[in-house]
Formats: sequence, C-alpha cells, structure tokens
Amino acid sequence: MEKRNCLECEDPVKGRIDKKFCSDYCRNSYNNSVNKDSKNLIRNINNRLRKNHKILSELNTSGKTKVTRTNLYDKGFDFQFFTSIYTTKTGNAYFYVYNEGYLALENEIFLLIKRE
Repeated sequence: MEKRNCLECEDPVKGRIDKKFCSDYCRNSYNNSVNKDSKNLIRNINNRLRKNHKILSELNTSGKTKVTRTNLYDKGFDFQFFTSIYTTKTGNAYFYVYNEGYLALENEIFLLIKRE
C-alpha cells in the first residue's frame, strides 16, 4: 500500500485511495491559497461595484434624479465599473450597477434612475 501525504501539511493521509488531505481544514487552507489571486481580483471588483451602487442609491432617493459628474467623482464613483448596459432605440446608453442606472446627458450632467 502506497503512503500518501497531505498536500497542505504533509501529514499521512488515511482513508480512501483518492483522498488528498488529512482534514477539511487542510483542504480548505490549500484551496484558499491556490485560488487567492483570482479571489482577490473578484473581491476587489465586487467592492467597487458595491461602492458604486451605494453612491447611486444615496444620490437617487426619488427614483429619478440629475447630478453632475463632479458630484459623482467627489463621492468616489468609478465609471469603469458597472454590471450592464441598456441601449434604447434612440441610441441612448444607460449604464447599470445592479438596479441603479445612469445616463450621460449634456454638460457633464447625469440622469440617475432606478430599475424596479
């Protein structure tokens, strides 16, 4: 019988032939370290999306509001992060962060809307 060692802590592994870890703790620890970089990227993107959503929902209390680009920037809004784009038949592009959206108007003004 071949001796197998845990991929995380190098302790002997007992049990099934295809078992790679000595415990759930070692399995979780190993997988967390392997996926660390991709999880950090996803976590950072989700944090930006949450912050953008919070800013839009705080500024748009009535369901439809106009604000300036400067006002959005001052709150920390990042225009590179959104979840979807809706283009109307007239060619207007609404950018959404989950259910909160914005449309660029003239003179650095944005129309904030909420999708129900």
